Amino acid sequence: MSVIEFEPVNRQSTAEMIADRLRDAIMHGSLLPGAQLVEADLAAQFDVSRGPVREAMQRLVSEGLLRSIRHRGIFVIELTPEDVVDVYRARTAIEGGALELILDGRRDIAYQALEPSVTEMLACAERGDAAGVSAADQAFHEALVDSAASTRLTRAARTLLIETRMCLGALQSAYPDLRDQAREHIDLREAIGNGPADHARTLLIDHMHDAVERLRPLQQPDAEPDVS
Repeated sequence: MSVIEFEPVNRQSTAEMIADRLRDAIMHGSLLPGAQLVEADLAAQFDVSRGPVREAMQRLVSEGLLRSIRHRGIFVIELTPEDVVDVYRARTAIEGGALELILDGRRDIAYQALEPSVTEMLACAERGDAAGVSAADQAFHEALVDSAASTRLTRAARTLLIETRMCLGALQSAYPDLRDQAREHIDLREAIGNGPADHARTLLIDHMHDAVERLRPLQQPDAEPDVS
């Protein structure tokens, strides 16, 4: 009988805990795009040995949130305009898949699940809280995917939503009136809950496309405006 050697549980737990904290820091902008992560410094901050920190960073490298540059170190990714388009293209596929499952018998569940984020987004928009709108925007799309009750779609959406969160700071300035951003989500929720299925599908696709179009000029500040 062969013996399987497992890593100690506490080491795995520590590495996962550090990975979770690094993800949160990237998502919320505490670790900015392009920031370098130094293994020794992080180990000192977390008060752990360097092994779990190294493992946590490698997890995030494999997830695409960090990148390793030979002879230079590990850095938070910087999203190019092409990356943004690709992220939203992938999100359209994943959230579109979630929407199909929702439309097939889970409309009421999704409608209820989306209510808190929509309410919070509108309240934040009314008081001009752009950061609050972004957080509620994130929560809306997390709830949308979770409402499909597909563990694989939820898992696939996880990294994409973190990458999206990195864009949302810029998206805040793309809406002259934050209430427009809130209304898009209100309309999408109503369509998911009560509207024709094709209308819900169209609104989701249009919502993703609109975000890309709003972000594109913000990521190309030196480009000439497209007036065609």
